[in-house]
Amino acid sequence: MTVVKTVAAHDIVEAVFPRPVTERDEIGIAIGKAIDGTLSRYSHEFAEGRRPSATSMDRAAAELLDTELEEADVQLPVSDRSALLAQASGVLRAFRRSEVMGMRRPRSRLVLIGGSAGFYAQPDYWNGRDRFYEMKSYLAIPPPPAVELQMRLFQLAFPQLRAFLACFDRHALPVSTHLAEFPALTSEEAGTLLRTADRTAREHGQEKVLEYVDNPIVNYPLPPGPAAPV
Repeated sequence: MTVVKTVAAHDIVEAVFPRPVTERDEIGIAIGKAIDGTLSRYSHEFAEGRRPSATSMDRAAAELLDTELEEADVQLPVSDRSALLAQASGVLRAFRRSEVMGMRRPRSRLVLIGGSAGFYAQPDYWNGRDRFYEMKSYLAIPPPPAVELQMRLFQLAFPQLRAFLACFDRHALPVSTHLAEFPALTSEEAGTLLRTADRTAREHGQEKVLEYVDNPIVNYPLPPGPAAPV
């Protein structure tokens, strides 16, 4: 049996760009998860030929937000909760009008580096042919370093696909939609990413038996050279 050490793509992002999580961050994470969960569910239904109503999507987002806030042990005034749900509703409606609506989430892939370490990566949506999308409910264009790193890791996992960042800015009124395509990775960029991912997996990863992994696997040799600081 082959034992490999693995992390998730977000573990690499957090290792490269660590920062403490404030209560404000907890609220942002909660509304982001509520929006993401709602869109994933209803985009799947749309792909199945059903046409979810805006009201049902709003209701689902509210339920998910309350669950996320409870798990984070954060209590909000009624007015603040209502403001967040209004933002979510705007994002849901903008998403319904976008090219991403109806797309599915791809299976998580394992990027295997040098046969002994790696990371799992799963962007939000893909068309199943030639492009994937990572969605943000805030304006991340131009992308901050953490978002750019996340997108680059996804490109390693889906090397033949065009990579798009889809932003539905919940802070704008009305919600604005922005779409940006990332250029293909250069060999130098890919090498630095692979070395950084390998280092992070070896230092922080969990052991997995490779023969038991049923995810699609993308293989890379470990290129020589230094990793980015972690």
